[in-house]
Amino acid sequence: MDMLLERKPLIRWKLRELMARKRVSIRKLAELTGMHRNSINHLRDFDVLPQVGAETLEKLCRALQCTPSDLIEYIPEPEEEQI
Repeated sequence: MDMLLERKPLIRWKLRELMARKRVSIRKLAELTGMHRNSINHLRDFDVLPQVGAETLEKLCRALQCTPSDLIEYIPEPEEEQI
């Protein structure tokens, strides 16, 4: 089996968690960012980092009053942790 298929994602997307913690609905986040509700819904459903441009990331950070590190988490592989 291919090793790339077995490994877990190293970068996790946490928009769903952040929206829940701040109690922000898709509709409200769409209003705050000026983005379409379908776009917010699509981004919320990712568990791994989607291809997000700087402008979109900035809009999300402004609306949620957070930093990119609140939305993105790096998870090192076990052998990387020992270095």
